[in-house]
Amino acid sequence: MARRLRIESESGVYHILNRGNYRSDIFRSDKTKQAFLDCLAEACRRTGWIVHAWCIMRNHYHLALSTPRANLADGMRWFQGTFALRFNRFRAEHGHLYQGRYKGLHVDPSGGLGPLCHYIHLNPVEAKIISAPELQRWPWTDLCWLRLPQRRPAWYEPSPALVHAGGLADTPAGHIKYLEYLDWLSEDEPSRRQMRFEQMSDGWIIGTAGFAKAMLQEHRTLARRSAAVGSGLYAGRELIWQETLDELLAKVARRRSDLLAAPKMAEWKQAVAAAMKERTTVTNRWLGTHLAMGSPFHVSRKVAAWLRAPNPKLASQVGLNARRKT
Repeated sequence: MARRLRIESESGVYHILNRGNYRSDIFRSDKTKQAFLDCLAEACRRTGWIVHAWCIMRNHYHLALSTPRANLADGMRWFQGTFALRFNRFRAEHGHLYQGRYKGLHVDPSGGLGPLCHYIHLNPVEAKIISAPELQRWPWTDLCWLRLPQRRPAWYEPSPALVHAGGLADTPAGHIKYLEYLDWLSEDEPSRRQMRFEQMSDGWIIGTAGFAKAMLQEHRTLARRSAAVGSGLYAGRELIWQETLDELLAKVARRRSDLLAAPKMAEWKQAVAAAMKERTTVTNRWLGTHLAMGSPFHVSRKVAAWLRAPNPKLASQVGLNARRKT
């Protein structure tokens, strides 16, 4: 069966979820959960994603996110592939980590995103892992950040859940009221049915009938032009990488003509490549070709070594943290 085409736009909002292969408990330990969050943070820095809610269970995860750069597929390819590689390396395991391709449901920003956030927040309650009043103390949903703004990353934006719960403000008082709202919602089955909780992880649409109709029409149009759209998405990704490269070259006072003239592994090239990998989903193959650095293997090895002992001046120029990494 052919894969369903992904509709990507700068206003795209999605419910992303996936499970461990054969429903295995891939998130058994807190260290694994934290590693998953760290990888998500890297993905968001590279892609510009905005996360509105998240939850990590023992054998699956949920994300509610927006994609301002229309790059869901590209970002998920990096995110899931990178985490799976790190997981298998740490566990000295092989094979598939996830049960298959991630599920990505299109979400109506006005009618579906708020209820989706509530659904994600109540996932551990539904699984009877914790009670609703204890949710704020459970560390594996974004609610652990809600009342601690100093812990929030720049890519986290909780307002859809707060607004849908009664126009609540992102303030200490609003946070308390939202937790009370979740406590009430966990006991109110008719309200959960009205929000269609049972459909939040099924199908491919979360939202009103009008939103579903519009998305279906867009999907039909995309299906008729899949080859052209596919090349267009690739071109858009390339444009971001090219623009980022030009910006970084200017920071180290270099031009494109210098790329071919300089040695393959000139230190300034390694710094630019490291910053590219920090800020985008660029591949080692692309870096090897466009920075004239050779094979993807050598790019990966040299950049990783440079990051372990970066040149402070170059790191500062390209906007990287110059602390020694282990």
